[in-house]
Amino acid sequence: MVGNMTRQPLRVAILEAERILTEAGVASPRTDAELLAAHVLGVARGKLVLVPLVDPSTVDAIGKLVARRAKREPLQHLVGEAHLGPIALAVGPGVFVPRPETELLYEWGVSVLASRAAPVIVDLCTGSGALALALAHARPDAVVHAVDVDPTALAWTRKNAEVRVAAGDTPIRLHAADVTDPDLLVDLEGKVDLLVCNPPYVPEGTEVPTEVSDHDPRHAVFSGADGLDVIRHVVAAAARLLAPGGWVGIEHDDTHGESVPELLATRRVLSEVDDRVDLAGRARFAVARRRDS
Repeated sequence: MVGNMTRQPLRVAILEAERILTEAGVASPRTDAELLAAHVLGVARGKLVLVPLVDPSTVDAIGKLVARRAKREPLQHLVGEAHLGPIALAVGPGVFVPRPETELLYEWGVSVLASRAAPVIVDLCTGSGALALALAHARPDAVVHAVDVDPTALAWTRKNAEVRVAAGDTPIRLHAADVTDPDLLVDLEGKVDLLVCNPPYVPEGTEVPTEVSDHDPRHAVFSGADGLDVIRHVVAAAARLLAPGGWVGIEHDDTHGESVPELLATRRVLSEVDDRVDLAGRARFAVARRRDS
């Protein structure tokens, strides 16, 4: 009885965390408060209702993380992971944090490969390895190549790849290479069934959230005056690497709903050019198919 007097309801700690995050201007204060509490307690967010009372040390640990989040340190850095599709990925300083919007590109990629056995997949600008590893998990029969020029990003990819192999997934192949190189993956020319890319695409000078400006690597976010510097090279690589009937999907800024499809349409080998929207109805990624002949 005496021991319980020092404990307090978890919901009180979460409500206080939500208040602090709301005042700090965090976009999703209740969600973030609950996820931070779940992280400290080592339980799934949906299991928080099963933890009515917590010790002062737990309240203190939650409070310290909330204080860091209120300073706009990314939630994913605080909990140490992000998710894409069915997998969790370790993330932290020096690597771009995967966003929920990329789920749509992943789901599209899985769908277009449904009828292809043992596909060859390329993920350019792989960052943490999110798309490459999620696709390798979904298609254990695939040969997946992940490419990035940044050694820090590749270190995170390697770390995540080792975890996925330990969990039983097929190993992916890592490449330290620049997407602007005209000889990129020359051995795969005409052999790739799916090329995906979540490149840097924000136009220089665009105002971005503090979580992005202060924590995501600048070179993984911005890409020239119009945001298309890297995407132009991705389009060229797709036209060269795709096998007949192969597909390319490129995530882009919501202002690029016309410009990226136009870049794809300039390549005569590509057809079925289309642009896809996210759940909010904003232009999100462009797709195209390599002609059969």
